[in-house]
Parts: sequence; C-alpha cells; structure tokens
Amino acid sequence: MDMLWSGWGDPAKAAPLPDTVIGLLRDLLGVTPREDGPAALDEIAVPESTLTAAAHRALAGCLGGSAYVRTDAESRIRHTRGKSTPDLLRIRAGDVDDIPAAVLLPAGHDEVLAVLRVCTEHQLAVVPFGGGTSVVGGLAPERSRFVALDLRRMDALLDVDEVSRTATLQPGLRAPQAEALLNARGFTLGHFPQSYEWATIGGFAAARSSGQASAGYGRFDEMVLGLTVATPEGTWETGRAPRSAAGPDLRQLVLGSEGAFGVITSVTVRVRPLPATRVYEGWRFPSFEAGTRALRALAQDGPRPTVLRLSDETETFIGLAHPDRIGGTDGAAPAGCMAVVGYEGTEADTALRRAGAREVLLAAGGEYAGEEPGERWARGRYDAPYLRDALLDAGAFAETLETAAFWSRLPGLYAAVREALTSALTDAGTPPLVMCHISHVYENGASLYFTVVSAQGDDPVAHWEPAKHAANEAITAAGGTISHHHGVGTDHRDWFAREAGPLGVRALRAVKAGLDPAGILNPGILIPLP
Repeated sequence: MDMLWSGWGDPAKAAPLPDTVIGLLRDLLGVTPREDGPAALDEIAVPESTLTAAAHRALAGCLGGSAYVRTDAESRIRHTRGKSTPDLLRIRAGDVDDIPAAVLLPAGHDEVLAVLRVCTEHQLAVVPFGGGTSVVGGLAPERSRFVALDLRRMDALLDVDEVSRTATLQPGLRAPQAEALLNARGFTLGHFPQSYEWATIGGFAAARSSGQASAGYGRFDEMVLGLTVATPEGTWETGRAPRSAAGPDLRQLVLGSEGAFGVITSVTVRVRPLPATRVYEGWRFPSFEAGTRALRALAQDGPRPTVLRLSDETETFIGLAHPDRIGGTDGAAPAGCMAVVGYEGTEADTALRRAGAREVLLAAGGEYAGEEPGERWARGRYDAPYLRDALLDAGAFAETLETAAFWSRLPGLYAAVREALTSALTDAGTPPLVMCHISHVYENGASLYFTVVSAQGDDPVAHWEPAKHAANEAITAAGGTISHHHGVGTDHRDWFAREAGPLGVRALRAVKAGLDPAGILNPGILIPLP
C-alpha cells in the first residue's frame, strides 16, 4: 500500500476533527474552516519527464525492464518531497516543482551500483527513497533533473544470528514488517518512532532515527553494527565486530548521512528477545520543571524505564499527550504535567524496575495516575500525524520541531524556543499555541519536541518560514543541537553547518568528493553545495 499522497499514512485511518476541537481552534486561535480541499491527484499539472530516451534505456537495462523505470504522473507525484507541513501544503495546492524525472525500483545492491553508474554518466541526481517520511526537506535536492530511487523491492530479512543476537535487513523493509519477521524468530528491534508504520530500515539509519522506547532500547544508530553502502565509486562495507579500535568508526559517517554519501543496501543491527510483558502508566507532576527533575533522576541514577516522556502544562491541558482525546482531559484534574512511563522485559525485571522507579517518581513529587493514561498513549502513539492532516483540513496550521541539549541547558532552551515561536507567529498575525514534551532522555541530557498550532494566514507556507528561522536561531543561541532525530535535509542545513563548524563541513565535503565525485547523491542535502 502507498501512503496518502496529500497527507500522512493510510487514507482509511484519516478522520475529521470533532466539533469540540474545531470550536477550541476557533476560540483560542481564530481558526476558520477552509472551503477548499486538496487538489485532486489527476488534476495536478505535471511537467513532462526530463529523462532522456538514452537514460531510460540504460536504466531499464540495469533494473530488468522498463516496468522498474516509472515516469507516469502518479508515481512521480507520490515521490515529490516529504511529509513536513510545508511539503503537504504545497502538494495539496498542486505545486510539484520539485518532482522527480522518474522513479527507479532496484531489486538489490548490484542494481543500485549499476543505477549510480548510469546516473553519473547522464548527469542525473539520485534521491534514495524509503518511506518518504522526511519532514526536513530531505527529499528535495538542489538539482532540477533527478530520479527517486525507491528501495521498496529490497525488503528482505537477510540473516538472523541467534547466538550473537544480530539481524541483517535490507533498507526498503518497513518497520512493521521488520518487526513481524523478527518477532517470528523470538526477537524485537525495539525501535518504534512516530513514523513507525511507514518508515524503513534504511531511512532509520540514514536519518539517525530515535524511537519512543529509546530509554530502554537506545537510538537506532546505537543498534547498528554494520552497513553495506553502494556509492558511485563502488561498494563500501563498515562494521565487522561489535566494537573496534581499528581507527575511526566509519559507520558514523553513514549514519545520519541522509543519502549524500551513498545508498544503504543492508543494515546489521543488534536485536533483543521479545519482552514477556509491556506495561505503560501515567504520572502527574505539578509543573514541567518538577517533572523534568524526576526524569533526570531516573535517567542518571535509575532504574531506567523503557519509555519515558513528559508533556508540559499546555500539551497536557490540550490533551496532545493522548491524541485520541484531543481537546478533552485525561480523566484527572487538568492542572500540571502528564508523564508516560513504560516498562518492557521479563516479568521479574519489569516488576523490579517499576518498583524502583515508583519510589523515585514519588520522591520527586509525582502522583501515580494508573495504567490507563499510559495504555491510552500506547494505543494512539502513531496517531499524531493523522491529527496534523485533520488540522490542516480544518484551516489550522500545525507543525513540529525538535532539539536536544544537556540537562543544565534544557530550561533555557525550552523557554527560548517557545518565545521565538510565539513572537514570530504573533507578529505575523497568527498567535500560536506552542506545546512541548520531553521525548527522549539520556544520562547527560534530553530532547525537546515542540508542536505548534496556529491559524494558517493568507499564505501558510510563507507565514511559517520566519517562525522556523527564529526557532532555529533560538536553538543555536541556547546551546541546543539543530536536530535530535528529524535530521538535517535542507531545512536545517545552514544551522548544521554552523554547528559542525568550517573544518567539519570541509571534512564532510572531502568525504563526499571521495565517494561521490560527480555530486549526484542528494545534492544540497546535509551540506551546502560548494
């Protein structure tokens, strides 16, 4: 099944907003319902493909036939940009300026290598495409002639080493299918980001994904033990042991490279035994500050839960901590902040960690809210992107951004980003609702995930640009990283260059020149063009 071209996910799961939420948007933010909907797919004016006949023949020869070189309008539209709110607003309006010339579907590593050779010869840029879930401009290269390299046919579980507890997977395998294949062997990857239903293994590696259970299972880049990469210069393999002192860890150059250095064709990851039990519960704190202290105590001194997240006062009050009850309450007093704490593992280990964490949370001023808030969060954990689509349909603008910092900098970062977003959008005539939660915790710091809702204004894409710029500047000034898990793409590229520094950018350009001398791989993504 393909994802909804003008929104997120499975069209059958899309649902309009309840009248109570539409009223809340009207009263709080002045949102007025839109009279127009997305353009119809068959009504979008799609430019003719710029793929030459010679390039088409050569690519068809690489891929086993013309069926795997798609130049029809629908295939190209479905591979246009990603799923950020500006991406969706533009494509809903029929704007397909960044449309690929063709969609290519390789079946294996050797075919990817052959495609890269042909594209180098014909001066075609190549954008690796997994689930298409990028929200940072990672699928819109700065090149007018490019092809989308859709890896969906590379969707196998290649190997499971039960002794070492590792698995090797192809990049086009979507997360639910990967999890099902591993579950059948008694294992779990333990990686459950919000994009879980549609994102792919290759995309997780290319963007340094982080899942909602990262407190227990770790980030995806921490799971990766080895990678095979196809580059215009040949095959690159990294990782032959769980740890090594044989020079710099070259896996780290691939992880987070967003297709700029090569196309990931297989990923070897560590896996864990399927948990015997999963328990999620809610805890209420009097303030975001108090809840943050409690999360820090667990992250630093333990026992650490598998899932650990905290909504601020605004997000808790609105109900975004539980998207299935947006606009309502949690069934408890709406004051304060709601935390979700989850445990996965053996029954004995879960009981031990749960009892220890309970003592820490109570000592930090937490109030136990029972399992119902946690279980409700677990049921709706992948629903927020569908809610964003419904908000757009109702005339609201909704977008997210995230960052991370050391614990000591977190309060200042939180305040600075909220202020930047509020000021910029208020100045634009669309005062926003800014919500936040701590989504991932570490011994030394945590990430902040912001959700912004406002009226759309006359030009919703243009009205967001200064607010996003202000937020990026605030993140940089407050000592945060420009991205914790969404990635760089084009949206964060200039701020990433400042974060990496001139020497860091020069080093990355040298790597790209060695692997991709013609510059065909996702040009303009991650690092600025020379």
